[in-house]
Amino acid sequence: MSKKKVDKAPKSGSLLVELLTEELPPKALALVSQSFADEIFNGLVRHQLKLRDFFGRRVFATPRRLATLIPEVLGEAPDRAGEIVGPSVKAPPEAVAGFARKNGVEIAALERRDTPKGAVFVARITLKGAVLDAVLADVVNDATRKLPIPKVMRWGGGEAQFVRPVHRLVMMHGKRVVPGTVLGLPAGNTTSGHRFMGAASIRLSDAGEYEVKLRKDRVIADFAARRSEIERKLLAEATRQKAGLGHYQDLLDEVAALVEFPAVYPGAFEASFLEVPHECLILTMRQNQKYFPLFSPDGKLLPKFLIVSNMRVDDPRPIGCPAQTRGRAVLLQPGSEDPPRGARSAVGESRVPQQARQPARTDAENQAVGRRDCALASRR
Repeated sequence: MSKKKVDKAPKSGSLLVELLTEELPPKALALVSQSFADEIFNGLVRHQLKLRDFFGRRVFATPRRLATLIPEVLGEAPDRAGEIVGPSVKAPPEAVAGFARKNGVEIAALERRDTPKGAVFVARITLKGAVLDAVLADVVNDATRKLPIPKVMRWGGGEAQFVRPVHRLVMMHGKRVVPGTVLGLPAGNTTSGHRFMGAASIRLSDAGEYEVKLRKDRVIADFAARRSEIERKLLAEATRQKAGLGHYQDLLDEVAALVEFPAVYPGAFEASFLEVPHECLILTMRQNQKYFPLFSPDGKLLPKFLIVSNMRVDDPRPIGCPAQTRGRAVLLQPGSEDPPRGARSAVGESRVPQQARQPARTDAENQAVGRRDCALASRR
């Protein structure tokens, strides 16, 4: 009768840890992901499973995942020599014998050492190296508790607490799943692609293929790479529109935390809205709708904007992106209520908002409401 084959930990290999979650707070994503990766890395160093060498380490963060990939992690740390200071040489023989027995050495093998408090016995011992399978789950659990997040939540019927519900855990060392439980979830080797354009389940055969496999399923896992991709597309589209983006870096950071596979589309609103104070329009676009307003070469606001969407589609009209589609422009109408949650452009997956069916205001009404909204916004 054949025995079941058990995967053995390699001497050294890449370690992948991923938490697949619901949408994480966008403004804190970059900081939280870096802290998550740092705490795991430091935990491995403490257990001597990894040298303090950051070369090759990767940090991944998307709206729905925190992950890190660390190369050259040991499956088992080497044993190391250590010493334990024991009782005084004047201690009763029974105490000295108990100290030796406790540390697995003969009484004759104890050494004498002079200290400021007098001579003592010292036991030289061999400390067993940590095993990755035994400590990784504790390292990751500790990392989740040390993240810079002010509030946590519970979900389902369990006792786990995190900034958002966590639905899946990946822990792999090379080709092998590292057993363990984090936040009530057992470790596995299955992740997920893009919520709408990717596979719901992606099986990983090796920790090192994580980023490539996600990219094939419409997820740019690296935050910095995703941010650069968005910026490149924004600048290219702004050039096509013969316009500039103004001060956009803060919004760029936030939008990079709202999408996994970005696409940029142009939008426009009626030029008559420019009679409203420009500060109000810019505030509405950047702060509420996460749009990038466009400016003329001399710095004047144009009736145009750019949308960063989480959907790449051949025909963007259903999400109101082209200039001839009024759905997006209506969202900028001064004084209109916030659109339904599904109509927001931050990830841009839906639909014509309810405001499109409301009667239009006159120019005078728009100006009056615009001044009121600007005043209210400045007090927030």
